[in-house]
Amino acid sequence: MNPINSPIELLRPARIEFGSGTLAQLGPWAREKGLHRILVVADAFNAARVDLLGLPGEVTVFGEVKPEPDLPNLEKVLALAERVQPDLVVGFGGGSAMDLAKLVAVLPGSGQTLHDVVGPEKVKGRRVALAQVPTTAGTGSEGGTRSLVTDPATQNKLAVQSRHMLADIAVVDPDLTMTVPPAVTAATGVDAMAHCAEAFTSRKAHPIIDLYALEGIRLVGRYLPRAVADGSDKEARAGLALASMYGGFCLGPVNTTAGHAVAYPLGTRHHIAHGLACALIFPHTLAFNAPAVAEKTALVLEALGARPATEEAAVFDAAYGFCERLGVEMRLSALNVPEDDLAIMADEAHAIRRLLDNNPRELGRDRILAMYRAAY
Repeated sequence: MNPINSPIELLRPARIEFGSGTLAQLGPWAREKGLHRILVVADAFNAARVDLLGLPGEVTVFGEVKPEPDLPNLEKVLALAERVQPDLVVGFGGGSAMDLAKLVAVLPGSGQTLHDVVGPEKVKGRRVALAQVPTTAGTGSEGGTRSLVTDPATQNKLAVQSRHMLADIAVVDPDLTMTVPPAVTAATGVDAMAHCAEAFTSRKAHPIIDLYALEGIRLVGRYLPRAVADGSDKEARAGLALASMYGGFCLGPVNTTAGHAVAYPLGTRHHIAHGLACALIFPHTLAFNAPAVAEKTALVLEALGARPATEEAAVFDAAYGFCERLGVEMRLSALNVPEDDLAIMADEAHAIRRLLDNNPRELGRDRILAMYRAAY
C-alpha cells in the first residue's frame, strides 16, 4: 500500500447527476450545450427505450453492443460514427456500451486506430461531447477513463486508458436498473464489489481510494441481497448504483488485481458475462491474497456482513458463501467451460501483467490453474 503522501491523481466527470429521476437532466444539459447531432451507443434492450433519454435534435442509435464487445463490434459502431459525425456520444447500458462509447468519442477523425491507443494516455484528444448513462450497477464505467475491447485473434482484452475518455456528464439514475433480473443483479453487484475489494488490497492501494473502496464494499454487503430478493427495492438499487460508481472511481488511479486477471479468460474465451466471471473467481483470489493483506481482508469480510477472518480457508468459505447465497453459479462446469481449456486459460490469465503486477501476493501460473480446477 502507498503511504498517504504518495502522489495520486483523481479524475471525475465534470458533472455527476445521481439519484432517482436524474435522467431528466440529460436532455436539458444537451440543449444547454447546443448539442443536436447525437449518437447513442446501446445494447438491443436499451436501444428500444432510448426515448427515455429525452435527447434533442437528430438522434442516431447503435443498438448492437455485445456483451464483452470485440473488435468487429467496435469497428461497426465506429463506421456509423464516421457517417453520422455526432457532436455528442451517449453510452446507454452496462459497461460494454459505455466502454464502446468512450472509444467512439475519441477515435473517429483522429487518425488513430484502437491499436494505436492501447495502454495509458495515448489518445490525442476529443472533439465531441461524451455522456454516460449506466443501466446496471456493476462496472462503474461512467466514472472512469478506461475502455476494454476483446481482440478475437488473441482472445485478449485490449485496455485503453485516457483522460480524454472521461465523461462530460454521468447520469446515474438507479431507477434504470429496476428491470435488471436477479441473476444479473447478483453478478454485476459482485463485480462492483470486486473492483473495490481488489483496489483496497492492491499493491497500489492508496488511502484516498480506500475511502471509496471500503464504503463500496459496505454498500454491496448491505444492499445486494436486498436487490436480488426484491428488484423493486429503490433504496437497494440506489445503494448498488453508488457502490458501482465508487468502484469505477477506484479503477483509474489503482485498478484491479488478480481477481479480474483470472476472470478475463472466462469472458474472452467462453463469453461468460464479466460480472458472473468476477463473482465466480472472487472467493478464490480473495482467499489467496489473505496472508499478504490480512487486516484489509478481514475488513472486506466484515463489510460484507461476514465474520472477519484472515486464514485462507475461512476467508474462502465466507466469500464463497456470500456469492452462493445470492444465487450466483459458482462452478465452471455448469457454465459449459471445457475442462481441457483450463490450462490455456491459466496461460492467458498469467500473461495479464498489467493486473497481476498489482496483486499483493505473487500469483503463478500453476496456482491460477489450481484455482480454475477448484472452481470447476
